[in-house]
This record gives sequence, C-alpha cells and structure tokens, in this order.
Amino acid sequence: MAVKLAISLCQPMPGMLIDMKFELRKWDWVVCTACFAVTFLVAAVQVASAGLPDETQSPSNVLLILVDDLKPTLGCYGDPAAKTPHIDELAGRGMRFDLAYCNQAVCAPSRFTLMLGSHSTSTGLYGLGNHLRKALPNAKTMPQHFADHGYRTESLGKVFHVGHGNLGDPQSFSVPHFGEKVIEYLVPESTEGGQLTREEAYFTNQMLGEIRSLPRGAAFESPVAEDDQYADGRVADEAVRRLEQAAQRRESEKTPFFMVVGFARPHLPFSVPKKYWDLHDPDKLPMPQFEELPSGAPQVAGKRGGEINNYKPVPTDHPIDADLKRKLIHGYYASASYVDAQIGKLIGAVDRLGLAEDTVIVLWGDHGFHLGDLGIWTKHTNYEQANRIPLLVVAPGVTRPDTATRQLATSVDLYPTLAELAGLPAPAGPQPIDGVSLVPVLKSPEARVRDHAYHCYPKRKMGRAIRTDRYRLVEWNRIGGPVSKSEWELYDYQSDPLEQKNLAADRPDVLSRLQAILATYPTPVRRAK
Repeated sequence: MAVKLAISLCQPMPGMLIDMKFELRKWDWVVCTACFAVTFLVAAVQVASAGLPDETQSPSNVLLILVDDLKPTLGCYGDPAAKTPHIDELAGRGMRFDLAYCNQAVCAPSRFTLMLGSHSTSTGLYGLGNHLRKALPNAKTMPQHFADHGYRTESLGKVFHVGHGNLGDPQSFSVPHFGEKVIEYLVPESTEGGQLTREEAYFTNQMLGEIRSLPRGAAFESPVAEDDQYADGRVADEAVRRLEQAAQRRESEKTPFFMVVGFARPHLPFSVPKKYWDLHDPDKLPMPQFEELPSGAPQVAGKRGGEINNYKPVPTDHPIDADLKRKLIHGYYASASYVDAQIGKLIGAVDRLGLAEDTVIVLWGDHGFHLGDLGIWTKHTNYEQANRIPLLVVAPGVTRPDTATRQLATSVDLYPTLAELAGLPAPAGPQPIDGVSLVPVLKSPEARVRDHAYHCYPKRKMGRAIRTDRYRLVEWNRIGGPVSKSEWELYDYQSDPLEQKNLAADRPDVLSRLQAILATYPTPVRRAK
C-alpha cells in the first residue's frame, strides 16, 4: 500500500503547460525521491514491527491449560502407546518444547513458580502447605498482572494447589474460583463404603493431624460412567460455558480474557470412565526398563514409597509386583486419554466461537511422574522423569504450525513470555522474576535464550539441579552449607538416558563446568512458614 501511495504521488499533475515540461520533470524527480524515501521508511517500520501485537487491535486472549502430574506420555512427543489425539492436534497448531522442565517436582511449589515467575529457592515456597500471601503478601501473580491491563481473569479446576493446609490464592483472579475435586471415586468399594480416605482428607483440608487413622482409597477404578461424573469433565463443561460468555464480552465490550483451566488427572487415583481404559491394551504398554536407584548416587537423592502408599492395593512393606505395576501404568495412560478428551472440548469451543485467531493457548504439565523407573512412583525427586514436562504454545501470528524446539525452558519462563505475547509490560515483581521470555524461540525454533534449566527439590538437604541439553548436575547440601560438604550427582543423557550411574567422580571436567553455572545462583531462601 505504501508503494502504491508513492507511485500515485509521483504521477504528473493534470493541466500542466507543455512549455513547463522540463521544470515539471525536475519537480517529478524531487517528489519521487522523497516519496520513495518515505516508502522505504514505512516498509522498514512494518518489517520491524512484524510479529508484535498491533495496538489498534484488541489484545490477545490467553487460555492457559494446566494438567496435574502429566509427563510427556503423549503422541506428539513420540509415545506410541499414548492415545491423545486432541493434545496432538493442539501441538500441530504451534510449538512443542522438547526440553521443558518444572522448577520443583511437586504440585503446590510448581504452580507457585508458574504464577510468580520465581524459583522456589527465591521465595522459600517449597511445601504443599505453604501460604503464598504469608510469605509474599505483595506478590503480583501472572493473572494479577493481566488484570492490571484490562483483562478479565478467571480460574477453574486445579490451578493453585488447594489442600494439605493450603487455600490457594483467591485474590489472584477477577472472579471467584470454580473449584472441583482432585480425589474422587464413584465405586463404593474404592472408599470402603464411602469413608473419608487419606488423600481425600489431604485435598479437602480435613483431619490433617489424623491422616494415618483414615483408610486408604483405591489407586484406580474404571466404572462405566460419563465424563462429567468425574471432576475433570465438569471443569471442561464449565470452561466451555465460560468461553462462550467470554466470546460475547469480547464482541460487545472488547474485553480480553485470561482464563486458567486446571485438570486433575492423571494425578492419582486413576479414576476415569471405563471407555478410556478400553483404549489401551495393557500388554502393549511400556514397563519400566531400569528399577534400581543410580549406582553411586547419594542416599538422600533416592525415593521409595511416599504418596503411592496412601492408595490400596499398593503394598507398604514389599515391592510392587509385575501385575500391579502394569495396572498402575494402564491407569496412568487411561487417565491421560481422559484428560485429552476434556482438553479437546476446550479447543473445540475456541474454534466454534471464532476465538482461535486471537487467543494464545498454552498447555503445561506441572511436573513429570515416575512410573516405576528407578523403582520410584509419582514425583518428589530431581530425576528426569519427575521434572521433564510437556509444554505446548500456540500463539497466532507468532508461532508456526507443527514446530518443535530443543530450547531448554522452565515454568518460570511462562510469565514473561505470555506478558510479551499480549503486548504487556514485562513483569517486575515485587517478587524476584527469574524467568526469561521465550518469544524469540516461538518466532524461530533455533533461537536460544538460555543454555540450561534450573530446578530443585528439598529433602533432608536441599537438592539443586542444572539441566543442559546433555547433562544434569545435582548438588545436595544444607542451605548455606559449605561447598566442601556438598554431595554431587551427574548424569549423561546421551550415553545413559535411564540414569543408571552417577558420573560425578568420572567426569571432573563436566562436573566443574556445571558447578560454575550452579554457583551463579543465589543461596536458596529458607522455607517459608
């Protein structure tokens, strides 16, 4: 259009006298030179602003989908056993991060890192029962940042962790949270006839001092049931209604939305309708390949039992047998298929309502999940299976369809990334902002904004980790302890993807290089009250 304007300006004016032809030609040359200078300036501005939000248009909506305990057991991540067509289709619309990691492999702290853009070692929010506003009363969470810039913000399902004494963070959103169950059963035998089970008590903040006196609930059930008889189905249905309302507001009031929808499965118990179990042949599901702790690893790094022991028929005094392992793995894959169907309802609504062209969609797993690898079940470690997560980003006008990147990404990066995609100012706290924007990578999969990921897990000692594209270094030490007292783990995922051997004593050059990176991080903050 700028070129057409320049050409039109350079046309001779009608009615010119013939004897002024020579002067007119000189004038034409001056005008054309000026016009094309303006043209090239306009074109340069257009090129420079390509891919950035247009201030004349309404801001992008944001749909942030959170999935509890979801590791990359997805078709789009190359898992042949997965039945996840809707998530796979979503991946085909945008960018898949192949090396994405949580910042701490447990529900509440991981969600704090996402919403604050801060490492748990920067805030002291390491526990399931930590209260955000007690530790950081003036923190500005991601939804609050969006609300400050005219967004209607709302949340449904499992967003902040509620349970274990934690009440979430109601003030983060513009409207009251739509809460639902995390632990749910339909079969009476699963709860010994309807009794309050241990994990139900934890997640509803009941009898927290008497958990061991309560019965264990079933680790799985598979009744003939409709999707909405379980919580995730109800969350999906309500989210569709909220999207319909948001589309109407978008049309009448131009109000953009920031909506967070959290799903509980595949968190235990693996309670989903039978039709999702029937999608999978248990004999074709992958079984753990290596079930011992890594040789040479510090004792503090390993795990046996834990959360899994709150479910029956998991034995508490001897290893899980092969049949039960297969049943648990079957339940996990069935649960992933169930949540995939619920996510499909959301994406279908986005398309039906004409929201796809101006809605950024992110799918994020809060942490990974051990399925018997290293002999470990669930999460709560610094190992690969507990920390690697799925991360999919669809940003209209920025991402290209069906792209993937090996850029290392972490949960804290999403806050600055989504702010930039929406054209908002970069988050500035007052809490520490540890994340970096991934927008350059979304535009070009080969771009790099960091060369490692950082995560932690506190046990009797603090475990801090650096993950590069090939190695993981873990340091175990008490907070503030001298480096001379540190215990180290080093794993090479090129030669040892199953983490069979701690190589800290065998690779001093790699150890030293990664220790230097870890040393750039500040001393971890002590546990928040």
